[in-house]
Amino acid sequence: MTQDEKQFAQMVPPVGVATTSPVRVIIRPSQGWVSLDLRELWDYRELLYFLVWRDFKVRYKRTAIGAAWAIIQPVLTMVVFSIFFGRLAGIPSEGVPYPIFTFAALVPWMYFANALTGSTNAVVEHERMISKAYFPRIFLPAGPVLAGLVDLSIAMAVLIVMMLFFGISPTLAIVTLPLFLLLSVATALAVGLWLSALNVMYRDVRYAVPFLVQFWLFASPVAYPASLVPEPWRVLYGLNPMVGVIEGFRWALLGTGQPPGPTVAISSAVIVLLLMGGAAYFRRVEQIFADVV
Repeated sequence: MTQDEKQFAQMVPPVGVATTSPVRVIIRPSQGWVSLDLRELWDYRELLYFLVWRDFKVRYKRTAIGAAWAIIQPVLTMVVFSIFFGRLAGIPSEGVPYPIFTFAALVPWMYFANALTGSTNAVVEHERMISKAYFPRIFLPAGPVLAGLVDLSIAMAVLIVMMLFFGISPTLAIVTLPLFLLLSVATALAVGLWLSALNVMYRDVRYAVPFLVQFWLFASPVAYPASLVPEPWRVLYGLNPMVGVIEGFRWALLGTGQPPGPTVAISSAVIVLLLMGGAAYFRRVEQIFADVV
């Protein structure tokens, strides 16, 4: 029991004991870099569920085709990439048809891009909730990240149908797919925590995010294999966390490329560092969210 809890226990009488003295509660701001309170997060788990459910319903509210957008976006992007990069530019696809080669990368990429955009604006969009009630603010950027898993599941189902159409059977490497799925969630949450906190302080962030997503798309092996990157640049290239995620997805589903090696290891280490730093920075800045937002 901390010193503040002891002081509070001394001021609050036991249950059933009558008292005429007023009850005083002393609230002090947290000092330093605040760590995650996992017990508090667990106590508020139902709130996270409702935030995720609300985000999913609002996303396709009053749309004509609803969740079909989760299929249309990657499919149309795949068609464009197949025409310009696969046919006209002749980008290699490591022995598999180029459409399914790029679609296998677009599935985690579209999830990451949509989750990143939603989590960046989550805190600002819920300014009324922040100013009226206390709850773990970290649930706000986490909501779009978890809600996007529904779209990811739909896109994965389309990818499986495409694999059957092209006669591609998954290998035993598919058992590692949940690991790369976890890495994609961690990447979206890590970057979303940084950008959502920065967006509260500097509203320029929301205007920079679309450009960041476009630049990140071509800096990741979506339209081309990572093997095209010269060997001396592989380590630097692996600092992009989506490199390990996309290459891992392709290897687990299509069997293309090399098994997870140094590039994936570097990307995974970067993801862990981004997630730890993003959580610490978010918890540090959330103390002034209600005043700034």
